[in-house]
Amino acid sequence: MLRISAFRLLGRTRASRLSLLEDFSLRHYSSDPLGVREDTRDARAYFTTPIFYVNAAPHIGHLYSALLADALCRHHRLRVPSAAATRFSTGTDEHGLKIQQAAAAAGLAPSELCDRVSAQFQQLFREADISSTDFIRTTEARHRMAVQHFWGVLKARGLLYKGLYEGWYCASDECFLPEAKVTRQPGPSGDLCPVSLESGHPVSWTKEENYIFRLSQFREPLQRWLRGDPQAITPEPFHHAVLQWLEEELPDLSVSRRSSHLHWGIPVPGDDSQTIYVWLDALVNYLTVIGYPNAEFKSWWPTTSHIIGKDILKFHAIYWPALLLGAGMSPPHRIYVHSHWTVCGQKMSKSLGNVVDPRTCLDRYTVDGFRYFLLRQGVPNWDCDYYGEKVVKLLDSELAFALGGLLNRCTANRINPSGTYPAFCTTCFPSEPGLVGPSGRAQAEDYALVSAVATLPKQVADHYDNFQIYKALEAVSSCVRQTNGFVQRHAPWKLNWESPVDAPWLGTVLHVALECLRVFGTLLQPVTPSLADKLLSRLGVSATERGLGELHFLPRFYGHPCPFEGRRLGPETGVLFPRLDQSRAWLVKTHKT
Repeated sequence: MLRISAFRLLGRTRASRLSLLEDFSLRHYSSDPLGVREDTRDARAYFTTPIFYVNAAPHIGHLYSALLADALCRHHRLRVPSAAATRFSTGTDEHGLKIQQAAAAAGLAPSELCDRVSAQFQQLFREADISSTDFIRTTEARHRMAVQHFWGVLKARGLLYKGLYEGWYCASDECFLPEAKVTRQPGPSGDLCPVSLESGHPVSWTKEENYIFRLSQFREPLQRWLRGDPQAITPEPFHHAVLQWLEEELPDLSVSRRSSHLHWGIPVPGDDSQTIYVWLDALVNYLTVIGYPNAEFKSWWPTTSHIIGKDILKFHAIYWPALLLGAGMSPPHRIYVHSHWTVCGQKMSKSLGNVVDPRTCLDRYTVDGFRYFLLRQGVPNWDCDYYGEKVVKLLDSELAFALGGLLNRCTANRINPSGTYPAFCTTCFPSEPGLVGPSGRAQAEDYALVSAVATLPKQVADHYDNFQIYKALEAVSSCVRQTNGFVQRHAPWKLNWESPVDAPWLGTVLHVALECLRVFGTLLQPVTPSLADKLLSRLGVSATERGLGELHFLPRFYGHPCPFEGRRLGPETGVLFPRLDQSRAWLVKTHKT
């Protein structure tokens, strides 16, 4: 990333200053602001969330997964505008013993429970403005067909055999556990009970004849895959954790259960006495959505990026890639892993009564506000904490005051009575700071601002590519603060449009600030789509001018024409983001619904 310091420029010769500024101009006013070569601009991308278990209502952890995928998908659409180039799936996982038991406890048929809870996820995602192209349910006929075909491929390749499985099974986690992953903890009666070492959920001893997948054959292929692609699993600590797991023995995996024990699932083809293991069933959803087993899936699968929580890493980073390799396919292109959300420092739990209802949060903080909070504060590497005061402080500071206040200042009738994008004066703000003449007013800090905002789109794109959306938002917020400092420094409200001395500089200050706002609005579209639309509409930026390919910042500074100069601003859109601290009564117990 290139940053130009005005102080460095002033200490150079005229020739060297011109050379450096030419380089700055070429790199920051380009036909391709992100440095993406034309031959990759039509690249496909397929993003997925996990499919969410329907044994309970959605919480903010589910919404966070969906928002991460949504932001990645929306950012890709800004880079590659063709709607056909991007797919994004989410959905619900509706089979398994846990669903069977939850339905029985609720006095419902499993299908009734699935319909009810799946509808809650769909409603939440609609309200949260999740832009998925498919919502898959594992009870759909298309999925059953895909799973049974996948099973048939594994069987035909000699990777399934029938054998006696004996060991621990955790119904809550729907997984088998070796003895080393089981510990004893006091139960309700005080007696020691076996539980999963990782999740703490109860386990029971199981002995039955099942179909078994030859997982042990894939330990070395999985190691080669991960060592050959350090970005396959991101962030790096999770990549390292999977490699460590693969240093241990990798036993074969039971992939079916007795139908007499588990009837709510997909039957094994040709053997109705067995039901396909729920995780094999669920993982195939990623193929179902892109048309598997039809040929069309082959053009999408190599572009797949899974967004998952750390609690299901082993299933996605070991079992799923092994199953894919076994079926003659490649592992996923990327597995992006995120950590969890706590509430006031505690793990979310029904027993503690602190499970946060995401729909309540969307109502209280607005849809864009809560989207911004989760993506701004959520750091994939470690667990993040939620509490109401934290949300209000962040949103008021960064959206209501910093961004909203900046827009209000620059479009207010008293400062901008013509309601236009004012002209940029090159003599007031020359591209070469060392040649500032008598009418020049730009300061070193102003050149630093131009440099920061010029490099911002590429910086943000790099953060998205590295699954660091929080850093992308941090970078935007930093530039918003710099822009407010620029406006405060030059105080346009103290300048007079009627003065031939003031007017060119007043117009230039507003022009620069509005250009900064245009960049911010464009870059915020993946995170706060409605707020960004409101901001860009107020600036008069049309729908066809909102892609990253069209994001040429401050072209007049670089000697190019500006399509916005002299254009009327859009209609007044009201407050960009409402202050939240006016209604603190409900902040005491925000987790109550």
